[in-house]
Amino acid sequence: MGLTAEEVRQFKELGYVVKEAIYSSDDLQLLKDGLTGAVQEKCDELIAEGELDRDFAEEPFETRLTRIHQYNPEAAHKVLMSIWSGRFHGPGILKALRHRPLIACIEDIIGPDIMGTSIYRIRPKVPGYSRGEVPWHQDAGYSMAHCYEYLMVTCWIPLVDATLENGCLWVIPKVQDKGIIRHYTGGHAGFLEIAPESVPEGAIPVEMSAGSVLFLTNLTPHASFENETDIVRWSMDLRYQDFSVPSNIGEVPEDYTPEREPVTMACHPGEAYFVIQDTQNPAREMRDPTAFAALRRAWDRKKVHAPGRGWTPLGERR
Repeated sequence: MGLTAEEVRQFKELGYVVKEAIYSSDDLQLLKDGLTGAVQEKCDELIAEGELDRDFAEEPFETRLTRIHQYNPEAAHKVLMSIWSGRFHGPGILKALRHRPLIACIEDIIGPDIMGTSIYRIRPKVPGYSRGEVPWHQDAGYSMAHCYEYLMVTCWIPLVDATLENGCLWVIPKVQDKGIIRHYTGGHAGFLEIAPESVPEGAIPVEMSAGSVLFLTNLTPHASFENETDIVRWSMDLRYQDFSVPSNIGEVPEDYTPEREPVTMACHPGEAYFVIQDTQNPAREMRDPTAFAALRRAWDRKKVHAPGRGWTPLGERR
């Protein structure tokens, strides 16, 4: 597959490009099955603890979390937190990260040697869930400051059709070359946020079919808003970089001490990196789902000592 020359040009010029049909419905089904199993596991745990008495297992993938949230919002929050962001290590995620049609596109942007990060995110945008909306930000805002100059590619992939009504992503094109915009802590639901008065003009919605991929630079502002439908807008975002970008390959969480110089740290020091493709040493590539899950959990269980990004609270902006 790969990107055409025109698609690469658009990515560089606009800061984003959409490629249709990179994942087939069969490709997505393994991931959906794994997520369904993770939801069931958490529901079973909550039922055993007396915090939930219905699991809505009869509902389809697209509406099950909607029903749980309508029935028991507190239990729904706990289910969501069990899979939110990178907490899902189950069937399908490494295969999705290594999906050959996707990697062919990444090669066309950054070259053949590719590093993945565990900063993948599972995003179930549940109707009515207060933390579902994500305010305007650049992904670089979550990086260490010495990494702003590096390109990291975010791949945003809807597992169901993403529409204006259910909360598709919005992007602001042609500003990625202007560098980092000041972010503030304490935005909606605790996310980093660009202050409203600093959000550049020109935002556009990006409606997409399931299995398509939105490629973004780490300096492309983006956001998503309320889901006004009955369908959970399931999505995942995966991140890739070349070998020149700082990572924690070969390190362990204990290497991050309070005395360590920030400029020696990975761009996202709290989560494990892994090799997707190494043309000189293929043995380094992460191919084993069990080893991948073990690596991810090893970093999940440890607290990494890293300095803050230097952002101030939203309420203290000047």
